[in-house]
Amino acid sequence: EVQLVESGGGLVQAGGSLRLSCVASGFTFDDYAIGWFRQAPGKERERVSCFSSSDGSTYSADSVRGRFTISSDNAKNTVYLQMNSLKPEDTAAYYCAAAVYTCALSPLYWGQGTQVTVSS
Repeated sequence: EVQLVESGGGLVQAGGSLRLSCVASGFTFDDYAIGWFRQAPGKERERVSCFSSSDGSTYSADSVRGRFTISSDNAKNTVYLQMNSLKPEDTAAYYCAAAVYTCALSPLYWGQGTQVTVSS
């Protein structure tokens, strides 16, 4: 069974930091690109960041570039999203997702999400 389990969300003040984790199981982790998406109430889902160890592709949204960093520990099948200098507009449900091989493809698998709330 394929699973992507996010953790690390919570409530933080503006300017603070959080680190989200996504643990993957049920598929060959090294063959997939893992990305982070977010969706705030009433807004469309936004792709935040992506990294593929398969083809080296990466993605970082303009809105988070320089503040958020994606990394992975392939030995633990885990992807992290380090979020610094958080802003109230970063408030959203954050989801990790897996796409086959490259960040250029739409995800095939999704996690259940973790809530991030940034207070002003």
